[in-house]
Amino acid sequence: MIDVHCHLEQRDYDNDREEVIERARVKGLIAIITCCANPRDLDKTLDIVRRYRGFVYATASVHPEYVKEFDEEIIDRYFTRIRENVDLIVGIGEAGLDYYWVTDPEWRVRQQELFRRHIRFAESLEKPVVIHSRDSHSDIVEILEGENAKRVHWHMFGAKELLNRVIDNGWFVSLNAIVFKSKKYRKVARDVPLDRLMLETDAPWLALEKGVRNEPTTIIDVARKIAEIKKVSFDEVWFQAGRNAVEFYGLDVKIV
Repeated sequence: MIDVHCHLEQRDYDNDREEVIERARVKGLIAIITCCANPRDLDKTLDIVRRYRGFVYATASVHPEYVKEFDEEIIDRYFTRIRENVDLIVGIGEAGLDYYWVTDPEWRVRQQELFRRHIRFAESLEKPVVIHSRDSHSDIVEILEGENAKRVHWHMFGAKELLNRVIDNGWFVSLNAIVFKSKKYRKVARDVPLDRLMLETDAPWLALEKGVRNEPTTIIDVARKIAEIKKVSFDEVWFQAGRNAVEFYGLDVKIV
């Protein structure tokens, strides 16, 4: 099994990152994909990948929530550094739109421009794009389709009304422990074909218990819950979601 989306670079792990990663390995995970969503965290993310190469992989982007923080020059330099380290990067993201935190129309337009830039950057690197969407699902789909994006992983997908469109486009979605709390996300888990599903934690956030730090090992609970929702075996979810991740990201790991 593979946690396809977490944030190991966060300070929450600074005191015991090695133990967190080792717990994941001992519990049966075969890989972790950590997401660098802030240019300031790239060096730290690359260092983690180098140290745990073959087990920890990375995606990188500018999170749409940070659209006001970085000018074009900083983003240019960031993209250049990602390109220079492309052998350590398996995807571009999480990129997209966040209309919850960004409400000003002009800044939303800026988010859309930055999102298109991420999609084109991912294509130039022959990498998939990882989607963040909050209160912006329809615009996300319109932009992805307009850019003819093919390799798309929609992180924490909750737009049940758009699921058929996502599937028709050949895209993948991932779910996390929110399926324990949200009926909307449980409906997505029920209806998404298993061959389009991956599992994530978004750790250190979205733990099963409020106020507790999340870890990649939580995907075991997520897989168990999704198996219950879909009325299939745990092993079926566990292995198929892992196989999807390996094939989608081209990871150098074996499903056993």
